[in-house]
Amino acid sequence: MDFFLCVIGMVMIIEGLPYFAFPDKMKQLVEKLLEIEDRALRRFGFFLMGFGLLLVYMGTT
Repeated sequence: MDFFLCVIGMVMIIEGLPYFAFPDKMKQLVEKLLEIEDRALRRFGFFLMGFGLLLVYMGTT
C-alpha cells in the first residue's frame, strides 16, 4: 500500500507541474482541447492507457 500511495503521489506531482509552471499555456491548451472531437480524445486516452499499462508491465517484470 505504501508503494501505491507513493506512485499516486508522483503522478499527482507530474500532472500538477505544468499547471504550476505554465498556467497561461495550460489555459490555452484547455481551450484547444475543447475544439477536438470526442472520438479523437477517446482514441488518444485509450492509447495513453495502453502505453501506461505496458510501462507498468515492463516495470514489474
